[in-house]
Amino acid sequence: MRTSRSSSNASSTSTSSTPSSENFQIFVKLLSGDTIPLTVPSDTTIPTLRQLLSLRTSAPTSDIRLVHAGKHLTSTDAAASGSTTTPISAILPRSSTLHVALPIRGGMPPKKMKCTFKDCKDGAQRIVGDCSFCQGHFCGKHRMLEDHKCSGLEDCKKESHDRNADTLNTQRTMAVKGI
Repeated sequence: MRTSRSSSNASSTSTSSTPSSENFQIFVKLLSGDTIPLTVPSDTTIPTLRQLLSLRTSAPTSDIRLVHAGKHLTSTDAAASGSTTTPISAILPRSSTLHVALPIRGGMPPKKMKCTFKDCKDGAQRIVGDCSFCQGHFCGKHRMLEDHKCSGLEDCKKESHDRNADTLNTQRTMAVKGI
């Protein structure tokens, strides 16, 4: 009699484990390096998975791009039959790891900046070629204030003179009479 009870308990545990077999565990690696474990139903689609990740990470759904084994998973790629309702269980193996990639930003790459000095056609140097007085962008030949005849040259000289005068005044030695 005890053996029959244990066998009925075994059958009840196997039936209780069947709903867990309908769940699908995946791991999602974010751009920050953190990994999120997700347990979702096996009939979850790629758009639904994106919405879940959007809620979990508070990132817009349009910015979430999923990659598995080097291939981007989109709702159109996921559908082998042309339907967007293909479940992830048909696309991914169990316990697979997905990666979140950077969102695609369309358009052409930014143009290379040209030197803003008169007829110069050289490329402007980044950071060191930016003039903070006239807001121009200059090449290596014209990056100095005197070379591009900066309109803010007098302001620069006055600012430098005032800064040097303040430094000299703080370093002045005072002689005390009567010691």
